[in-house]
Amino acid sequence: MASGNKQIQQLAHQLFNLSLENGAVSSERVTGVLQYLEKHRPKHVTAVLRAYHRLIAAEIARSQAVVEHAGPLDQPALAQIAAAMARKYNRPITPVAKRNDTLLAGIRVRIGDDTYESSVAGQLAALAAAV
Repeated sequence: MASGNKQIQQLAHQLFNLSLENGAVSSERVTGVLQYLEKHRPKHVTAVLRAYHRLIAAEIARSQAVVEHAGPLDQPALAQIAAAMARKYNRPITPVAKRNDTLLAGIRVRIGDDTYESSVAGQLAALAAAV
């Protein structure tokens, strides 16, 4: 089964690469890949689709800045955060605002596996851990 798993991962990576346009996930290309898979079902299609989905989701997360905020967050501030993250990561970053009242005040920015936090809740948690 290890050989089958390797083949599943290889096919998922090939499909993932076909889904990119100028280094970014293209919804049109993803649609094309899914239509192809519907017509030409590979062996273990469910496992291939799961692996493909994980790759696509991870790539989308790498190009999105989820900005959690407790209070109001205006569009110019959101655009500044996205611009700063685009410079840091050297790739286009799309901001997505998400209200999170548990932060009390401040923001938390997540890009892929990276988290940047400047909130009262984060500062209180750090203080509690230090005591």
